[in-house]
Amino acid sequence: MMPWTEFLAAQGARFEGEAVHAFGDGAGELAAARDGAIVCDLAPLGSLSVSGPEAASFLHGQLTSDVVALARGAWQYSAWCSPKGRMLANFVVRRTLADRFEMLFSRSLLETIRKRLGMFLLRSKATIGDASAASVRLGVGGPSAVEAVRAVLGEVPKDRQSAEFDGVTMVSLPGQRLVAWVDPERAADIWNRLSGVARPAGFPAWEWLTIRAGVPVITASTSDHYVPQMANWDALGGVSFDKGCYSGQEIVARMHYLGRLKERLVLAHVDSSPPAAGERLFSDAFGDQACGSIVNAAPAPGEGCDLLAVLQLAARGHGVRVGSHNGPSLEMLAFPYPVPEAAPPRGRIA
Repeated sequence: MMPWTEFLAAQGARFEGEAVHAFGDGAGELAAARDGAIVCDLAPLGSLSVSGPEAASFLHGQLTSDVVALARGAWQYSAWCSPKGRMLANFVVRRTLADRFEMLFSRSLLETIRKRLGMFLLRSKATIGDASAASVRLGVGGPSAVEAVRAVLGEVPKDRQSAEFDGVTMVSLPGQRLVAWVDPERAADIWNRLSGVARPAGFPAWEWLTIRAGVPVITASTSDHYVPQMANWDALGGVSFDKGCYSGQEIVARMHYLGRLKERLVLAHVDSSPPAAGERLFSDAFGDQACGSIVNAAPAPGEGCDLLAVLQLAARGHGVRVGSHNGPSLEMLAFPYPVPEAAPPRGRIA
């Protein structure tokens, strides 16, 4: 069997590191993501598995979501936070078996999170492992993505559910995106079938779709920077305020119940090349002090780039620029989902 990267290269893929940058026409691929359907290799996203008789209870005590309530075959957004309540990683977590879970998140964090999370296992009857090599992860996205998948596999997964079609495990994500976990031996065949109804595209096109969906992806550059609410993780259903304690829960709950959120995620367009994750934002309202930072950015169809950034609420409407007061300005865009209004500060919880 031809190695997967060699197969992609034979299809015209151009690589930057482990990621496919494009299949020869990045601008055309972005246009297809906006107007039609694309299929992408998702190698920059890795899979971490947690399995064992106490896997559910272990994760429930670590993650921001209600893992115990997650049914087999279902998925949810979740995050793992530091004791200070800042997200070390965020991800899709799906329950593949009664005693097995799999998390999909930035591969730049995978080994760090695997080791650090393992330190909390103690006597729990669970094991943590890198499951990335067990599958090839493919993304299908764009306005025609559902029709493309249905044409190849016959069905699409229901909302918040994973499903197996023709030996492919797939989930449907917000923003007209579907992710498939494929056996490496079947990956070339599935790719060939999908590429007949969706245009092959590099990972930047998938990043753009994710940004326009308003879904932030924590990477090595932004790990341990943001409390979940700053990144709209509560609006996306990645935080349960009814479950028991987890790492950082006190800080997250305090911000929720006391109304002390001063920063929120914004979706914006900038007429420039994509700034790096972690790049600072500036506004005249804050003088020389930075008022926010970039979370994710990717080239946009046409020109410029679209981005997600965490921004001080007080900076909105005061002209926000990237990198310096003379940098390119942000044109704010609307999220495709409702975002809770900032609540006025309240007293301490009794």
